Amino acid sequence: MKLSELEIGQQATIINFSQDEISIKLMEMGLVPGEIVYIEKFAPLGDPISIAVAGYSLSLRINEADSINVEKIGA
Repeated sequence: MKLSELEIGQQATIINFSQDEISIKLMEMGLVPGEIVYIEKFAPLGDPISIAVAGYSLSLRINEADSINVEKIGA
């Protein structure tokens, strides 16, 4: 599942990245495999999204969130 497919309030664990060219940038921002992310909110038109990761909030564009493969936590 992709990070962009989650809904507000859902949590997931980062598994890997589908685009090598953007993965370095994302990892520098704290999005590393094994890290838990929480969807905080979406912008009114759906882009960008706000997530909580490693104790801080981060905004990502939908195309960036599309490149992050996650495993949803819980139901």
